[in-house]
Amino acid sequence: MARSLIARRQEAERARVEAYELTLRRVARPTRPPPDLHNAIREAERGFAADTIRDPASWKPKLKTRDPARLRLAAARHLFALYPVAPHLEQVWIDATGLDRAETELRKRWYVVAAGGGSLYKAGASTLLSRKEVHAFLNPLGTVGFDEAIWQAIARSTTDDPALVSRITRSRIVRTPRGELAFWREAAQFFCAQPTTVEEIDDLCDYIADRRRRERKFSLKGRSLAALRRLMQAWHRDLAVVARIEAARRRAELARHRSAGEADLTVHWPGAQLADWSWSLSAKASAKRDEYVITQLRTAESLVAESRAMRHCVSSYAAKCIAGFASIWSLRYRRPGNVDRLLTIELDRQHRAVQVRGFANRPAHPDERKVLERWAKARGIILLET
Repeated sequence: MARSLIARRQEAERARVEAYELTLRRVARPTRPPPDLHNAIREAERGFAADTIRDPASWKPKLKTRDPARLRLAAARHLFALYPVAPHLEQVWIDATGLDRAETELRKRWYVVAAGGGSLYKAGASTLLSRKEVHAFLNPLGTVGFDEAIWQAIARSTTDDPALVSRITRSRIVRTPRGELAFWREAAQFFCAQPTTVEEIDDLCDYIADRRRRERKFSLKGRSLAALRRLMQAWHRDLAVVARIEAARRRAELARHRSAGEADLTVHWPGAQLADWSWSLSAKASAKRDEYVITQLRTAESLVAESRAMRHCVSSYAAKCIAGFASIWSLRYRRPGNVDRLLTIELDRQHRAVQVRGFANRPAHPDERKVLERWAKARGIILLET
């Protein structure tokens, strides 16, 4: 009997040990792989092997991070940098999302030249910037992105007022095509000489861009801010008339096709790969019927309806949406029997909110801004300070 009892106790102890070891295996963290230094140095060197100033094999970083992007930047610093440079020049090594191959190579080239102590002006920046502007680009005011640094440099060559410079770098001018920099440089200089708000600069840029598409020789030379406002207001009236005519035409066309049993020809596009979003002020079931909703506008009809209801020109953005350069979203407050449109939001390819406008192009109210911040956090959207 005694042996049998001892054996049972030993068997129970072994079972407890096995259960304990099984629990440890379940909760223990797996060993993390070491940083991939070889891949980081290979990616940084690709395309610029002739410009390295240090031997790739001599890189022995004392970094705790395993983040490939930060390792890539550290590798680029080792290979090319004699001097520290501003963050906007280093950003391309961390994240090149949304940049085509040519733009990525240009930004890396500019980093290699600047960090190595070379002349950025002689290395190709002269096609975009003057010597004075190149100096300002390399030494920006505050933390800015690559394109913002270019336009900040251009504005600083025109005015010493940091407030005016800030307005230019926060405006739509920053997001204009690089190939049309000469024309938009004229616009930046115009708004430095005749100051107005960022909101009005953006509204006027919409008109200027549309006018330039229709009339390539259009220029701001000799014009005043008041005259430009009058032209923009007339353009808005024309857009409203065109929207009404187009809506009537489409209704008649759809009715004709439906009566003939043909497919619906409503113009639509895929849009951004982001889901719509909703949020209620209260978690109580009785209050959930009142909620904020942000929905993407994916059809020409929805853009026209938003433009007419909010009295702005978002309907003119259809071409950008169809091409995939932008997506348009509508913030609404929905309650039983009624929906209030509050804001219209434009996102770019990088899911940055580059424009936020309310009724008649007003800026967002503080409470609306808080709702946008919740949406941005939930969907990974970057809210720019506009």
